[in-house]
Amino acid sequence: MNGEIFNANPTVYASKRSTRKSKFEAGQSLWIDEQYQPEFSSESEVEPIDEDEIFDLIRSIADPEHPNSLEELRVVSAEQIKMGDNHIMVEFTPTVPHCGMSTLIGLSIRVRLMRSLPQRFKVDIRVKPGSHQSELAVNKQLNDKERVAAALENSALVETLEKCLSLLDDTTAGSKC
Repeated sequence: MNGEIFNANPTVYASKRSTRKSKFEAGQSLWIDEQYQPEFSSESEVEPIDEDEIFDLIRSIADPEHPNSLEELRVVSAEQIKMGDNHIMVEFTPTVPHCGMSTLIGLSIRVRLMRSLPQRFKVDIRVKPGSHQSELAVNKQLNDKERVAAALENSALVETLEKCLSLLDDTTAGSKC
């Protein structure tokens, strides 16, 4: 946000995932259990959401410093997502140990999941252990409801988040989110 680039030349990887569009990218909601659906008469019949669907939601988030997705920079991967009954834990790996954008990346992941998933899910966002010099502080910020709410009241930060969350296309090349 201060113009400093923390990783000027990141390694960019080819996407290993299929090119199919996720329900999110196709404009469909994953909130089927919270919409009126007569064919779903009880909570036990709610369509489950798995790690691949969560990965599809977050893989296309733009990196704050580069015109690449979090997947292309290997910041997120399907293997870093753990699911419980109503609990999701997403671990991400900053590209460098001193990355000043880690909190923004984690907040982008949290906001995408908050907007896309039913409220029944508890979401934890964590930096991969040992991958960031301020790992504990970043984890604390990303999982504190009051800190997240305060961050989302900052209009400049929300504007930056919206740029990161918009799907990557040719218009994002060369611009920071």
